[in-house]
Amino acid sequence: MRGKNISWLIARLKRMSLPEVLYRLHMACEAEAQARGYLIAEPEAASGGSNHVLDIDHVLPEVESYLLAADKILDGYFNIFALSNCELGFPPNWNTDPLTGISAPFVFGKKLNYRDESIVGNIKYLWEPNRHLELVTLAQAYSLSGDIKYAYGCKSLLESWLDECPYLYGPNWTSSLELAVRLVNWAFAWHLLGGDESLLFAGKEGDEFRKRWLESVFQHCHFINGYFSRYSSANNHLLGEYMGLFIASTVWPCWKESPRWQERAKAGLEVEALKQNFTDGCNREQGIWYHHEVTDMLLLCGLVGRTNGGDFSEEYWNRLESMIEFIGAMANTNMSVPMIGDSDDAVMVRFVPQEGFSVYQSLLATGAVIFKRSDFAQKAGLFDDKSRWLLGEEGEVDFDELLSLAPKDFFGFRREYPEGGYYILGKDFETDKEVKLIVDAGPLGFTSIAAHGHADALAMVLSIGGDELFIDPGTYAYHTEQKWRDYFKGTSAHNTARIDGQDQSVSGGNFLWTKHAKAWCESFEISIEQDCFRGTHDGYTRLADPVVHSRSIKFKKDLGVIEVYDNLDCAQEHVIELLWHVAESCSVEIRKGSVFISSPKVLLEMSMPDSGMEPKVVQGNEELPLGWISRKFDLKVPSPTIVWAGSFEGKSNFLTVFKYIFK
Repeated sequence: MRGKNISWLIARLKRMSLPEVLYRLHMACEAEAQARGYLIAEPEAASGGSNHVLDIDHVLPEVESYLLAADKILDGYFNIFALSNCELGFPPNWNTDPLTGISAPFVFGKKLNYRDESIVGNIKYLWEPNRHLELVTLAQAYSLSGDIKYAYGCKSLLESWLDECPYLYGPNWTSSLELAVRLVNWAFAWHLLGGDESLLFAGKEGDEFRKRWLESVFQHCHFINGYFSRYSSANNHLLGEYMGLFIASTVWPCWKESPRWQERAKAGLEVEALKQNFTDGCNREQGIWYHHEVTDMLLLCGLVGRTNGGDFSEEYWNRLESMIEFIGAMANTNMSVPMIGDSDDAVMVRFVPQEGFSVYQSLLATGAVIFKRSDFAQKAGLFDDKSRWLLGEEGEVDFDELLSLAPKDFFGFRREYPEGGYYILGKDFETDKEVKLIVDAGPLGFTSIAAHGHADALAMVLSIGGDELFIDPGTYAYHTEQKWRDYFKGTSAHNTARIDGQDQSVSGGNFLWTKHAKAWCESFEISIEQDCFRGTHDGYTRLADPVVHSRSIKFKKDLGVIEVYDNLDCAQEHVIELLWHVAESCSVEIRKGSVFISSPKVLLEMSMPDSGMEPKVVQGNEELPLGWISRKFDLKVPSPTIVWAGSFEGKSNFLTVFKYIFK
């Protein structure tokens, strides 16, 4: 393990600039000073009252599910990734990983190696309940029912956390992003519990509880303000840190530092909103779930700012609108969104505790009202509970009006996202006959480490009639289970070509790519008769005998035929695998050299004429590994993967033909 850590550290240092190295040395010196009792938060007594996080009344058509969810929490049952109804007790042990049972050592947090699973277990599982999403569920139940057991449940949860997680010590004082998300949940819970007038703050005991909670708010803000993710780590983490600091300093303007924190966080949000998201609306981390997370961060900050007289710029809101439009473009007619790039299933606030809630559909519904976009409303189709919590009854009235005024025929959104590198081929969009093919010719990821990108250059996904056929298998693992982390982010887990058993890009760690494949689109044309795409990537030019991979896709609409041409250019002999990952709901059969894929609505025939290669189907192979899909973090199930493998030399062309019919 020590050797592995040293190798990772060397690889990580190579991706840093000199200013970043100096910044990190400064942070290390500051951490050492804090461990010795210097440069720590020394809050004065909070003065003045708090502000509303949002100023709306909540009218929900159904409340029972919130009460049931809150009752489960009070009974000690939590849902944490793959652990459903996990009995942790109430309150839980905040410093223990619920998956492995390992308790993290009680040491100075910034010196704790949370990446070492032998020390902390699975840090994602440990951190998740400490984000206090459940606190909001309890506060919602109190707000909806008036039953004080839910309010006192919030108090019990918070007091236990403050007891077990003292300032600067343990695993919950290591990552600024974790503190920031916790602050946002505290802000919404505070609001739902009644704000300054909450019954929890009544009397001498209540006043002491309020002071203790606010002292921790101050400590959280102080920590974040001095420990931002910078340089190569300045991705969604930095935006999340600004989010937590902005919302906290806006809701609790109780200290002399509060205006400075708020100003710094707001300025950072303005900059990063434009820096981390292309003008075409794509998030630069190249992960669709992270696109949702960043969209939600910007949305929550924007709404809290507006509520409290601190609105953001027109450029900020325009970029947010573009990001929501991109979500609509990625979703098929059944609102299924491809699982491109990393996903950790994180939400900033769990406004809706029920299973099956669509974060993408919700953002479209909320965006429809904010931006007065009837096309967003049509794509969303309904006004969900999260939108109700954010926009209230008035928002639902506006949504219904937008939906009633929308034109009958809706043909979807734009189909070309050149900065993000996504191109959409297809026909009959937003109908039950929709054909939607999305091809990825974008960057590997964001910053020098591309932490959340996957080696998926020129990969494609396909859905027909709302049925997913060729899919991106997802993420599954992060900090632990190295084999699976490497597989799901690697080239063999994507619908593209793999050469000589190598990934297109070179991994140096779980969230580190040391060599980045560059992909680009050479042409994209759409017409009534056919859509055509051509793109190239240079990931395999690093090989001793360089290989250039180009892919052309033609969709012949009237014929129901998709042709994929993979062109390889090299000098010597190489091994090629063409991989096609099929949704787990489909059946796959090989007959006479062709592959037949059957979904509920569609039958698709796949062949490689004159290739000299025979197809095979791999499903649920743990040794390779191959043939898996992960629709939720830390959960995977077998799914069919079709592989055509062979060798080539010099300039070579491989044609794959897909013919579909509706059943």
